[in-house]
Amino acid sequence: MNKFWNAVLEWKVAAGLLYLGTMLVYLICCAASKRTQVETSMLWTLLLVCAAGSLIQGLCFTDWVFQKLRYTWRLALFCLLFLPLLAVTAWAFQWFPMERESWMVFLGIFLVIFAAMTIGFEMYYRLTGRKYDGLLGQYRREKEKQEP
Repeated sequence: MNKFWNAVLEWKVAAGLLYLGTMLVYLICCAASKRTQVETSMLWTLLLVCAAGSLIQGLCFTDWVFQKLRYTWRLALFCLLFLPLLAVTAWAFQWFPMERESWMVFLGIFLVIFAAMTIGFEMYYRLTGRKYDGLLGQYRREKEKQEP
């Protein structure tokens, strides 16, 4: 049971962070289009998308379901599950005009943000890995000095 509550807590944190990021993107889009008012229905819709998106993220990037799946396949699976959810929600709640150009901008924004986040996580994990490799090397050297 404790494992379940830990997973719920992780999901709650992930959903909150995703919602924060979404609100920042939405704020930038509102500023760019000179919108000064926000509809509460949009905020609720984005909250639901973020809650579902964090579940998809948990499914794709943790070992809940897929214990041995390469990172590349996890990225592809995330796109295959999250992009349709986002597109259907955008269509159903009419986030923007339904012209082809608007959908191209929507897809472009999704891909840019997805690429930026993927690169950011990759850099973070590489830097973290180097840090721990350095700490492990330091530990081993100290351990060797202590041995007679």
